[in-house]
Amino acid sequence: MTTAVDFEALKVTIHNLGERVKELKTSAADKTEIDQAVQALLTAKKDYAQQNNGIGVDGKPFQEPLSKAEKKAQAKAAKQTTATEPASAAVAADPEKKAAKKAANKAAKEAFKQNPNTIPAAKTVVAPATSTVDPYHILINPNAPFMERPVITLSVAVLLDVALDFTIVADPKCRHTCLGLPSNQSVTGDLAMARAVLRMYANQSLYNNTAAMDSWIDYAQSLQRLPEAQRLNAIVLSLEKALEHSTFVVGHTLSLADLVLFQAAGFPTQTLPVLPAEAVNAQRWFRTMALHPALRQATQLCTGVAKVEAAFSVPMDPLVSGMAPLEGAVVGQVVTRFPPEPSGYLHIGHAKAVLLNDYYARRYKGRLIVRFDDTNPSKEKEEYQESIVEDLAKLGVKPDVVSYTSDYFPTIQQAAIELIQKGLAYMDDTPQEQMKAERAERQESKHRNQSVEDAMKYFEMMCSGSEEGSTWCLRAKIDMSSDNGTLRDPVIYRQNLEPHHRCGTKYFAYPTYDLACPIVDSLEGVSHALRTTEYNDRDEQYKWLQKALNLRRVRIHAFSRVNFKYTLLSKRKLTWFVESGVVTGWGDARMPTIRGVIRRGVNVQSLKKFIYSQGASRNVVLMDWMAFFAENKIELDKTARRFMAVDKESNVTLTVTNGPSAEEHVYVQTPNHPKDASLGTRAIRTCKQVLLESVDVEGIEVGESIVLMRWGVVKITKVDGTVLEGEYDPDGDFKAAKRKLSWMADVSGNTPAILTEFDHLVTKDKLDEEDDWKAFVNQNTMATTEVIGDAGLKTLQEHDVIQLERRGFYRVDRPYINSDKPMVLYMIPEGKKKSMSGMQGKLAHH
Repeated sequence: MTTAVDFEALKVTIHNLGERVKELKTSAADKTEIDQAVQALLTAKKDYAQQNNGIGVDGKPFQEPLSKAEKKAQAKAAKQTTATEPASAAVAADPEKKAAKKAANKAAKEAFKQNPNTIPAAKTVVAPATSTVDPYHILINPNAPFMERPVITLSVAVLLDVALDFTIVADPKCRHTCLGLPSNQSVTGDLAMARAVLRMYANQSLYNNTAAMDSWIDYAQSLQRLPEAQRLNAIVLSLEKALEHSTFVVGHTLSLADLVLFQAAGFPTQTLPVLPAEAVNAQRWFRTMALHPALRQATQLCTGVAKVEAAFSVPMDPLVSGMAPLEGAVVGQVVTRFPPEPSGYLHIGHAKAVLLNDYYARRYKGRLIVRFDDTNPSKEKEEYQESIVEDLAKLGVKPDVVSYTSDYFPTIQQAAIELIQKGLAYMDDTPQEQMKAERAERQESKHRNQSVEDAMKYFEMMCSGSEEGSTWCLRAKIDMSSDNGTLRDPVIYRQNLEPHHRCGTKYFAYPTYDLACPIVDSLEGVSHALRTTEYNDRDEQYKWLQKALNLRRVRIHAFSRVNFKYTLLSKRKLTWFVESGVVTGWGDARMPTIRGVIRRGVNVQSLKKFIYSQGASRNVVLMDWMAFFAENKIELDKTARRFMAVDKESNVTLTVTNGPSAEEHVYVQTPNHPKDASLGTRAIRTCKQVLLESVDVEGIEVGESIVLMRWGVVKITKVDGTVLEGEYDPDGDFKAAKRKLSWMADVSGNTPAILTEFDHLVTKDKLDEEDDWKAFVNQNTMATTEVIGDAGLKTLQEHDVIQLERRGFYRVDRPYINSDKPMVLYMIPEGKKKSMSGMQGKLAHH
């Protein structure tokens, strides 16, 4: 068994021998003793280089020192050459450089022979003193090969948990990847950028500046000159020796040396190279590196700049049309969260947030947390919390974890104290209106520079629930001069004596959402916080709090909120509609709540498709309900069974003279769905007396042929006011008949039903801030029509969706119970003002 080389020990030996040589020379020691010491030093250096693939302790190819005579002859030759060959003098004078250049040229020629398409590795170049690259911006050419992107830099940033400090910019004009520095300079080249990041954060966990670290980094860089196969072979041989008793090449944790060496091997996080079976140490190292979460995230960031996702061994479903990949997402490690406040019912705006969070959690095989943000006891109720759970089920969302911000109140309170003790928060008793004015004018509070002791005294007073403490609140000390108003010392803790619906009277002060959210997101392992673009200004506040409290950073993914015409989503305004009796409750079909729109007939799959179709957009647009319902209709049409009904009050009787009598009980069989035989058939009762819609027979004439849908052709033989007679023609021409009519046999056993249609709650498509919104409340939002329906309607259950032919699609809100409690059907809009040809509704249907 081969023993691993201890490079650190060799370096110490070389250092000690060098110091011994200096000591002997300065003390005028015996020449023999000096020569022996020098020879021992030379032997140690040579031994180090032999064990390190020819690379010396200084990171350069090892060359034995020249004797005095050799040096004198070399200097003489160089002097003679200078006069005639000035351009090559420097190279000739330095045999080490000459040998290195010769080796590089030889390697390049060999590489070109094996692969004419080989591109030489780009050199690391430091940019000029001034730069147009913004600080903390990383420019990447999305058209550049993967290995020319900053995988080492981004790996370092992820490992240090500072990746979110940097903005990745896709710049097709960028020749080489570069990083903007805080000093308004820039640095180019992956390794140089990585070292710059380490210096920016003064972090030595990945780079400890030891000779061993530098040795491995220089070695990895030198391998770039070799063809890919030779390079990989050299790495494998080196790893087999170095990793017999360790996992990483330097020390016991992953370091910059590992990253640079892995990059030299092609950074194979997506596909591991095929290695010799006996190379067990190298195989172990490659697997460890390829599966490391930070390296996978860096790979995703580098591929994502070109709008491509890294393909790891775990397969993913293709992105749904309209959706964008999550930046830096790694399969199995994505955690999203939906944090509703239990102060009202979920509405259509919340649907987008919860469906996007659920989609990403499922696609990346991660977890979805539903966290109730119960930080305001004045507005929260158990009723709302239960309704949210029910509505999530209606949407088909099953969270992996359900949690409560209130579970973290002790931790959040300690975090608030930590901010005070760090001088990053202070207590303020400035009246609310005055505070608002001071923030607008960027004027600091008189308490901003109070002592930690005073801040703690008032904080404890506030938390005690005392009357004196009620005037105080805790404010974060961020930046009162900022153009971003959310950074002007926001309130993050205030007193509230209302009993909490979960905690009772245990607490008398509560954190704001702005303080609680970044803390709990970090503690619960959230990887991506999806927030609407209206929170963009607050994103900086979110990041500031996580940095101030030294919390694990969370990536923010922004999306636009969904707004609809003629729709109010304010909880305060929706509450008014409920409490004033304009609607029957939060689940009324006119309400934009989840339960309201589903009751109206919104298909959940259609809703998901609609949300996904514009999920990646960050532009806030005003959506048209009619456009959505047109798409909704397409989904409903796939499975809605067909039935018929006629108006109970406005109908006429047609006598089919050769039709069957009521006593005969004759039926015709017809498919439940004209395009899907799997939905079965139903029997339709036929009879001499048939009920027709009055509007359908206007202008009808003797001799005219009409089609009774699902039965056949009837030729009209008599028209006398509202009395019609006709003769069934089994051989009649369906195509020749202009009127194709729905009808109902006038027999017992039909199903009485009430058709209900709705309109919007407000009459203006978009209300402006200065509008008196109550002036636009629609006074006519519901209308009903009694009909006589198919006997088969009695078989339907609540929530079934059907089509009444020539009328439209309906959702069963109440199944048929008896003649006193007839069936109630809710009309589902179809994306047009007229519900069906010839059948006008009673409302406008904007």
